[in-house]
Amino acid sequence: MHMVKVFRIKGRFRCGEFFQEFRKEVPAIVPKHALEKVYSEIGSKHGVKRHQILIEKIEEISLEEVENPLVREILGETDEREGGAE
Repeated sequence: MHMVKVFRIKGRFRCGEFFQEFRKEVPAIVPKHALEKVYSEIGSKHGVKRHQILIEKIEEISLEEVENPLVREILGETDEREGGAE
């Protein structure tokens, strides 16, 4: 059985004449799967091609470092600050 990890991916994508920076936290088994998810989400939401998305950093992070509440919920981690189980 594979253990799901969380990857933080930082980068930027072409938005008109400028670049828009982004940071995404993605649950995945390997970094390649997390990267594919980011390409898919940004491409779909912003209508950009993969070659217009520049990845600057991919890092595995611990569950304690996860900032996205949706990712925390997916992984079964509750945040006491948001009224989770105590």
